[in-house]
Amino acid sequence: MSATGWIRERFAGPTPGAAPGATGTWPRTALSLPFIGMALVVVLDYFTDAAVTVEPALTAVPALAAVVSRRTWYPLAIGLLTEAAAFLMAIHNDVLGESVHSATVFAIVLVAAIGWVSATLRLRQERALADAQLVASIARRVLLRPVPERVGSVRAAVHYAAAAAHARIGGDLYEVVNTRHGVRAVVGDVRGKGLGAVETAAAVLGAFREAAHQEPALDRVAGWLAVSLDRALHENDHPGVEEEFVTLVLIGVRPDGTAEIVNCGHPSPLLLRGDEPVRPLELAETVPPLGVLDPADVRPPVHEVPLRGGDRVLLFTDGVIEARDRAGAFYPLAERLPHCADGGPAEVLRRLHEDVVRHVGRQLGDDAAMLLLQYDPPPASGRGDRQVAGAHVPHQNGVLTRR
Repeated sequence: MSATGWIRERFAGPTPGAAPGATGTWPRTALSLPFIGMALVVVLDYFTDAAVTVEPALTAVPALAAVVSRRTWYPLAIGLLTEAAAFLMAIHNDVLGESVHSATVFAIVLVAAIGWVSATLRLRQERALADAQLVASIARRVLLRPVPERVGSVRAAVHYAAAAAHARIGGDLYEVVNTRHGVRAVVGDVRGKGLGAVETAAAVLGAFREAAHQEPALDRVAGWLAVSLDRALHENDHPGVEEEFVTLVLIGVRPDGTAEIVNCGHPSPLLLRGDEPVRPLELAETVPPLGVLDPADVRPPVHEVPLRGGDRVLLFTDGVIEARDRAGAFYPLAERLPHCADGGPAEVLRRLHEDVVRHVGRQLGDDAAMLLLQYDPPPASGRGDRQVAGAHVPHQNGVLTRR
């Protein structure tokens, strides 16, 4: 951490200034630090033997002013005051004609000028970063739209953290829509980072938002996504596009409370049901990530799980379970989830994210997305738990596979 960053952590608070979204974070009280430093030097010089002058220490005052303020004129103003203090000290010590005083005066002017240039450049960079963050926020709202608290028969919440601290968007994707076929959601992870991954995520999400409404069968939604992804990868020409693929899991909650799941090379969702242990919805069959097989060969099986009122299904990307602490241990999501399960879906995800950050001890090194769906049918439905009709093959984890 830089010296500036260390000081800013000690003086947390908003910086005075009119640049919206700027990254400087100084309280108004920090502007008094140059005056305090100047006063300390003057007092120290006053009580020091006249044969020893501490006048050169004043050169640090305009440098400190450049650090604590985003006002470009502030280092120059402090520099003028510091020059006045230097002349007063030189008169008091009778060194006005000495080389040490001349060198101090020149150094103060030089440091104040450098501070002005530094503050000007920093302010420009902060404004450019604020503009970039605004664009990224708008792009995120278009690409990764906010998830409503209630979607059909489920309560939903999402938490997304991009690996790039200021990017706000990366290669992870999510969406929840309410269709005539029930509530449908997707969580996925694009291999790679940067703008190429964002382009691929946009292609997949655009296809999902259309296919989820049009296709009655969830496996055909996956096939639609595979075709759209294949077309997008052939149209894009960014580096590494030929090696890109997307892992994702699709889930649909039908009006009768049955959850349908299609997994394309993605980490298995977790089912949290009352006081029962967290159960991964590990499917008997999965297909490789989209982009690996020819779209015509993408025919994933649809697995069904009867849901009860209050059941919660957590979908996530590998940025969560692959988060390592300093010893290299992965984050134990299934183990930690029950300890964070109090409250509504948004509160659960907030607790989970904070727990992951504590486990890692630093910023996450990969994009991490979590989507929590809680089955909460309206009271008027009067639906009790009942066996799903149709031909199914039972799985040992309670997951049903439709052939």
